Amino acid sequence: MTDLLALAAELVDIPSVSFEEAQIADHLEAELVGMPWLAVDRIGDNLVARTELGRPYRLVLAGHTDTVPPDANLGARIEGDLLYGLGSCDMKGSLAAMLELARTVEDPAVDLTYVFYAREEVASHHSGLAEIERSDASLLAGDAALLGEPTSAGIEAGCQGVLRARLTLLGARAHTARPWMGSNAIHRLAPLLERLDAYQPRCPVIDGCEYREAVQAVWVEGGVAGNVVPDEAVVTVSHRFAPDRTPAQASTALADVVGEVDGFEVTDAVAGAPPSLAHPLLSALIDRNHLPVAAKLGWTDVAFFASRDVPAANFGAGDATIAHTRGEHVTRRDIETVYAALADLVTRGAHDRTL
Repeated sequence: MTDLLALAAELVDIPSVSFEEAQIADHLEAELVGMPWLAVDRIGDNLVARTELGRPYRLVLAGHTDTVPPDANLGARIEGDLLYGLGSCDMKGSLAAMLELARTVEDPAVDLTYVFYAREEVASHHSGLAEIERSDASLLAGDAALLGEPTSAGIEAGCQGVLRARLTLLGARAHTARPWMGSNAIHRLAPLLERLDAYQPRCPVIDGCEYREAVQAVWVEGGVAGNVVPDEAVVTVSHRFAPDRTPAQASTALADVVGEVDGFEVTDAVAGAPPSLAHPLLSALIDRNHLPVAAKLGWTDVAFFASRDVPAANFGAGDATIAHTRGEHVTRRDIETVYAALADLVTRGAHDRTL
């Protein structure tokens, strides 16, 4: 059997920071283009490989090939059963499992669409999934989808939405020697930041999954010169909201938290996705492998598929809490667990054809 940890290390050793995924797309294409059971389409730096066997269900297995910028962690390093390196956790461990399935499972019980796509780690309008859809939306069709985001080899259902807003506070300029003649906009930030810091998260339970909302100030702008009382200060706020709210509802809720400001501008808002685990393929994966199920607190491309009426969930190798860190790593156990569960699903289907 292929050493999946070593296979993941090969992928980690191919640099693929967002917008620089051509080399890894070339590598994946070379691995799969000769497989007679796969139809392979290359769209930019995205690769789609599909079976066309007329099975009753089509399962989409999707994973992004890009990473965040390096933090002194370029290149793979294996220590025992741990693989260190940029992208090892997010999400080249999962890509290794997908790649091995694609190049070895010739006669699956379900039709399969493997999607290796670019530019997930940047703004959503750059997404490789959107690029594929613009080229040929039929390439992304499916009855259910699994995203290889790091979930410690458990199921993370749905995902939360994300909204960013710029909050503006105004003042009046004056010389710092005579500040009483003006109004300091930066000083006005204090009560606003206190309100944000005092925020108590809403934690709705949806289909047995508890989501936890969050509000955080992530950027502050202000100041004119060292001797000028500033007349404007801006705080950018990130709001993660549960999938039972639309972006418009989340914006209203955030405005209530923020209170009175001089400007409230939503700069980016993406809806989340509710849990959707009732599809026979997804329930078979969970039940047969006794997988734990929890809510996905971040945003993932599960929302992309959910918005197109494709039930989807997150299932991948790696601990999401160490993704994007200098010490990110993935365990052999996680990769092998994910691979074994997916192999069972694609070879047996929703209803075991071997019985």
